[in-house]
Amino acid sequence: MNLVERADQGIVLIVDDLPDNLALLSDALEQAGHMVLVALDGATALERMQRLKPDIVLLDALMPGIDGFETCRRIKARAEFEDVPVLFMTALTESEHVLEGFAAGGVDYVTKPIHPEQVLARVASHLRTARALREAREAAQQAPDAEEVRAALAHRYQLTGREVEVLEWVACGKTNRDIGEILGLSPRTVNKHLEHVYVKLGVETRTAAAALAIAMGVAR
Repeated sequence: MNLVERADQGIVLIVDDLPDNLALLSDALEQAGHMVLVALDGATALERMQRLKPDIVLLDALMPGIDGFETCRRIKARAEFEDVPVLFMTALTESEHVLEGFAAGGVDYVTKPIHPEQVLARVASHLRTARALREAREAAQQAPDAEEVRAALAHRYQLTGREVEVLEWVACGKTNRDIGEILGLSPRTVNKHLEHVYVKLGVETRTAAAALAIAMGVAR
């Protein structure tokens, strides 16, 4: 089976110091059509990623040596792995540990003891999201004559570059949360940009702003 044919399948790296957990998750993921890589510690995980970039990482929070939080920070420090989602596996459900995982760069977490069906659902969901974001970024870079259209729109309505980007994604039907993930902004910041866009375009609604952008050929 070609692993890239479906958006919810891919290369999964599992990092856990307990062989039983590795075996349980490996079996479930392979049966679901994923290619599985395994590592017993953070240092080995980083070596594995240098050889073959995974599409997603399942990372135990507490391990000997480099713990999961530090491993995640090191993964996210590398530009080539910035777009790889990391899901923590942990029995630590206190808020400070959950927040530490997100602060380290994790996108989600699953609690131990592991329930394979829950892990499979989370993995599939995050793989779809990660691929959609990559495709959106690639489309943004490859759009023909897009720069001329953006420049014309910016000049006509005195929009900033960021406001033009936000407007483009609004025209594509993206939510503020989606736009924030694509552009690396918070939903609140996206909303502030939109408020400025509405004033400059002379419109009052999101639909009207999107329609104007589409009419000018801005929509991706």
